Amino acid sequence: METASTGIAIETPLAATHARANARMGVWFGCALPDDFGDAAREYRFLRESVGLIDKNRRAYLSFTGPDRVRYLNAILTNNIKDLPLGQGIVSLLLNPQGHILAEIETYAFADRLFCVSYAMIRERLIEWLDKYIIMDDVMLTDETERYGTLALEGPMAAALAQELAGVDLSHIADLFSQDGTVASISCRIVKRSPGGITGAEFVVARDKLQELWQVLLEAVRRHGGGPVGYSALSAIRIAQGMPWFGYDFGEKQIPHEAGLQDSHISYTKGCYTGQEIVERVRSRGQVNRLRVQLLFTGDAAPEAGTPLTMDGKEVGYVTRAARLPAPARVIGMGYVRKEASAVGSTLQWAHGTVSVGPFQT
Repeated sequence: METASTGIAIETPLAATHARANARMGVWFGCALPDDFGDAAREYRFLRESVGLIDKNRRAYLSFTGPDRVRYLNAILTNNIKDLPLGQGIVSLLLNPQGHILAEIETYAFADRLFCVSYAMIRERLIEWLDKYIIMDDVMLTDETERYGTLALEGPMAAALAQELAGVDLSHIADLFSQDGTVASISCRIVKRSPGGITGAEFVVARDKLQELWQVLLEAVRRHGGGPVGYSALSAIRIAQGMPWFGYDFGEKQIPHEAGLQDSHISYTKGCYTGQEIVERVRSRGQVNRLRVQLLFTGDAAPEAGTPLTMDGKEVGYVTRAARLPAPARVIGMGYVRKEASAVGSTLQWAHGTVSVGPFQT
């Protein structure tokens, strides 16, 4: 396995499985993952109309043990770790002292540890950052990335399929709640996740069981009119859902309020954490100079990341990500624009046409 710092994509443990399926591979989150399995538009429809199976092996897994683990993480992450019920997860940010986003981290509370999920592309740097804050605390950080992998079911039939396969009723538990289960005698941890408000399931499993679980889930989704989904379709639907991706739509250049993460990733009542002073200052003043927005482009061309956006001949922002949606056919994206250009319905320009600021119906 290579790290993002080498410039070489990290290979999914399912690389051979995808090769046998003739998947077209790309680089996503610094990892070699499927672009598509032959028809990205069809895969997008799986996510909208039935169920799709996704290889989510782009992750880093870290465990924290020791009596000070809760106090330690609560003091460096933006959300409330201290009051997590057992089994529940929460998404937070790790900020630098200037309030810029270093990492997005999910934290799950278990009886004997806190289990954190982030991104393999920043794994080495993340461990360095986190280890730096362990000074007087009785905490042990363990890198468990090589032990686990994750597969996901998404789409309107995902919840019913999770109940069929694992006997788990996702309708009565909170998002990011985690519980042990089995799928075809394969032990895994099942996590509820509802992108775009549609309930889905993730399966965290021992890495040596990934291929076996992939085959079981693949057969099941195909029985229900779905199939495997690559990251071209996944990126498109995340843009349509207005869900930003770390490393694409936010990162070290942004503070949380610019990225629109102030309501989902931050607790304002938990007490001090690294970068809190900046977050509170922005909240009290109630404004930032630029904002992440959804974008709708005219024409058929999808702009590249970094494409400038202008208003009245003046550059006011740039694109972070864009994709073509198959039905109805349109090109959508995300980007950052100056506050004065961020109102819904504002018309901007780019090299090949005009751009409307969303949100918009998809």
